Amino acid sequence: MIVGKQKPIAEIKEIISPYKKVLVLGCGTCVKTCFAGGEDEVATLSSALRLSCKKEGKDIYIEELTVERQCEDEFIREAAIAISKNSAVLSLACGAGVQAIARRFGDVPVLPGVNTTFIGVLEKQGLFTEECLGCGDCKLAAFGGICPVTRCAKKLQNGPCGGSQNGICEVNPDTECAWQQIITRLGNLGQLDNLKKYNPPKDWRPSHAGGPRKLVREDHFI
Repeated sequence: MIVGKQKPIAEIKEIISPYKKVLVLGCGTCVKTCFAGGEDEVATLSSALRLSCKKEGKDIYIEELTVERQCEDEFIREAAIAISKNSAVLSLACGAGVQAIARRFGDVPVLPGVNTTFIGVLEKQGLFTEECLGCGDCKLAAFGGICPVTRCAKKLQNGPCGGSQNGICEVNPDTECAWQQIITRLGNLGQLDNLKKYNPPKDWRPSHAGGPRKLVREDHFI
């Protein structure tokens, strides 16, 4: 899932300050799971903004709404009436959701209330870890299901680097060495021969090096 963190309220107040009527629009999927933009976060943030603005003598109207996903037209349409009634939208979705709303409502400012951080998993309650960089050319089969592009600080394709100590990354002492994990995993799978194969330098063209990416599935066109 996409993991994000809500922006500090001081920054949010600054970006909504030019507007008198603001829709705080939540997203009920990824950012809800990481406690950044679901219904509860929309309600809490909206209350905090109202109280803060009232204390400062600022006149502002704040409306609340949460849709299932801000990145899909089916759910974006549910917000159309609320968006039309406000002078700006404070989106608590990921960056894709913010841009999807902005693209469809060209005459309304759409402002980000969340800092999108990474594609990750919920490792345990309250702890989210990055697992995927979205490089566009997945090689997890060769690495035992552990991604060196994301989880190795040096993004080594032929590791380890030799700088780790006791399974800990030399770049960040709070991080386990990804290549130690890869070696252990391949050993458990009986696939250590994978390490004898040379992996060429990473081709970044399927990633951001080629500009904005698209996925086309003509079999789903209507």
